[in-house]
Amino acid sequence: MKELSWRKSRRSGSNGGDCVEVAVLAAPGDVAAHKAQEDRLFVLRDSKDPEGPRLYFTESEWQAFLLGVKDGDFDDLR
Repeated sequence: MKELSWRKSRRSGSNGGDCVEVAVLAAPGDVAAHKAQEDRLFVLRDSKDPEGPRLYFTESEWQAFLLGVKDGDFDDLR
């Protein structure tokens, strides 16, 4: 698998290490076979388990999520 450059929120330092990291995977190929036709994928992982499971999102899925967060669609989940 290609080496990824992981990022996390600058706010993640205040929660005791419980954070999600995101990276962009260009030309995913067979990493996520069901999304292999995509030019790039957004990959999420738990920072406490960097070798653990990962979630893969297309650009449209990622944008829909970000817009939902900005619009407050998930505010009731706190």
